[in-house]
Amino acid sequence: MGKLYVGWAEESLVPEKKVSLAGQFFERISEYVESDITVTAMAVEADGEQMVLVSVDVVSLPDSVIELAREKLAKLTSEVAPEKVIVGATHTHTSLKLRGRAGAKGKDGSTISTAAAILEEFLPEGKGYTKLVQEDETVLTPEEGTELVTDKIALAVKNAWENRKESLYTNEFGRATVGMCRRVSYDDGSGQMWGDTNTANFVALEGGNDSGVELLYIFDTDKKLTGVVANIACPAQILEQRSFISADFWGRAKANIREKLGKDVFVLGMGGAGGDQCPRDLVRWVNPETPIDDPNVKRPNYIERKADPSMYDISGCNKVGKRIANEVVSVFEEIGELKSEVDFRHKVIHLDLPLRKVTMEEYNNAVRELEYYVDKNKDKEVFNFEDNARMHVHAGSIQRFREQQFTEIHTIEYHVIRFGDIAIATNPFELFLDYGNRMKARSLAKQTFIYQLSCGTSGYLPTEKAEKAGHYSAYVSSGKVGHEGGDLLTRETIKEINKMFE
Repeated sequence: MGKLYVGWAEESLVPEKKVSLAGQFFERISEYVESDITVTAMAVEADGEQMVLVSVDVVSLPDSVIELAREKLAKLTSEVAPEKVIVGATHTHTSLKLRGRAGAKGKDGSTISTAAAILEEFLPEGKGYTKLVQEDETVLTPEEGTELVTDKIALAVKNAWENRKESLYTNEFGRATVGMCRRVSYDDGSGQMWGDTNTANFVALEGGNDSGVELLYIFDTDKKLTGVVANIACPAQILEQRSFISADFWGRAKANIREKLGKDVFVLGMGGAGGDQCPRDLVRWVNPETPIDDPNVKRPNYIERKADPSMYDISGCNKVGKRIANEVVSVFEEIGELKSEVDFRHKVIHLDLPLRKVTMEEYNNAVRELEYYVDKNKDKEVFNFEDNARMHVHAGSIQRFREQQFTEIHTIEYHVIRFGDIAIATNPFELFLDYGNRMKARSLAKQTFIYQLSCGTSGYLPTEKAEKAGHYSAYVSSGKVGHEGGDLLTRETIKEINKMFE
């Protein structure tokens, strides 16, 4: 047990330019700022160990972005071990577009084409593919966005570490309904992301939900609240189709918490295992307030419901943000004893998971489908985002087939931390809820925080049930790893947690 020292910092990510917003196939250029997007960092030191938890309001953080941020941090300070910095994304779809890797590497060092490059290969000679990023000096490029985000991550971590002070803490638990399953099961065994439930072949929502909110409150030695960590099993994607900059429901929750608990209180939002979760009730479906260009959202047999406001709009974002803030405040009002010492341990692990593979039959089918689609649309002048949306699954299967000729593993970085009675376990996936529930149920810790989409991004990690049912989020091209890897990650995470709590 050692005395606890905690420091906080926050940096804005809002640029001077407009932004090409990440998270959809179609181009969205920001029209205004709905709420501030930020980097929030909490630096922790105790028992000679350290950790910096970072939450970034972006859709995801590629491995290369994490590496660059750590490199920049090392130039700013030598006091923080870069490998002990945990950087995660809130998964808002109304933030900066970042530059990812060009593609996987083969044994000879050559680059294996990305899915986007594979689409180009299949286009007829002389035909072009419209770029998603508007080539306009008024719009931030992915390269500029990457430099901005990595600069701010490094700066926030440095400042949080330098702001460390002796602190008190308490871990608490709350409940707020935010995430619900976003995959629908039908009577033929198929499944669909955002599927229509108002149809006779609807059977059930494919998975469950988790209304629990894992909470950590930090205080100074005068027992004044300095910050809150809130862990919720749902990505921040209510406003995902809109054209403005926003931190989504975390932005609204943060504003409400500060209004009630103090304008200087830091709020670090952590997304739990929520790859199959969203804030939308697919049974009590409420249509978007204004039309959305997404075939999966259309409801031909729409019936007006008495339910939540539209979870595609600011009204729904306000509702969810208020729910989170109200619970954070309610639990805060009932806090009793605060602790000054903590059993603190931090382990960084690199784990080889099996790459989810494409069969020869699936590969050949993907090639046929792409060739057929291109031939059918050969009279088009250009292929646009709608074509990309229809073809990306097949291009992704081809990309995976090429990649698996050189490797059969996907290596991830994940972290396991003991913080008093709390276990914190990270992963780089949009991890389906079932895996997180298994980790929590078998953890020896009194409370377990799962932090998804952290220290890299490896796509969705679906369950076996979802893989068999198909559709977006469960396709091979939706993520690097399948359910075998999910089972392995779950077992290893439980093992590492329980070693710390035996």
